[in-house]
Amino acid sequence: MKKLSMDELNRLSVEQFRQSPKLPLTVVLDNVRSQNNIGSVFRTCDAFCINHICLCGICSTPPHRDIHKTALGAEDSVSWSYHEDTAECVRGLKAGGCAVYAVEQVDSSVMLDRFRLPDTNPAPPAAVIFGNEVEGVRDDLLPLCDGCIEIPQFGTKHSLNVSCAAAIVLWQLATELRARLT
Repeated sequence: MKKLSMDELNRLSVEQFRQSPKLPLTVVLDNVRSQNNIGSVFRTCDAFCINHICLCGICSTPPHRDIHKTALGAEDSVSWSYHEDTAECVRGLKAGGCAVYAVEQVDSSVMLDRFRLPDTNPAPPAAVIFGNEVEGVRDDLLPLCDGCIEIPQFGTKHSLNVSCAAAIVLWQLATELRARLT
């Protein structure tokens, strides 16, 4: 067994990535305050070929040294936009035909391992909202959502770091969408 070299990994260039097909998923970051968390989400979105990131509210935007520190250049490959008002962003996504889901613990949330995107071909565009590190997804956004997704947890803590939560949820959704494409 040997580690693969960077050449053996056969990664896309930034330009090749921009031209490659993306999954019909948009990530909405609602007032995420840590630039390191934002950078990590960029890197995860690059890894899974996520279509777009909406940075909302107090989120910092590229170029930023601390975003770059964890994104490692993914801020240059992944499409993104800034929106001062998260609710306005969500309403725009819905008006464009996106189903919108918050990752939040609510009384009607669906556990991630049981959650399925609508079963149509092609898969409809969807957006997933990840919230602030302390407050989570804002309460006023929940009525705008088509549902809430919760990550099952079994320990004494009741939350995960937002960048960890994004990686878990995006992996699951990307796996589901890629299975539909084969």
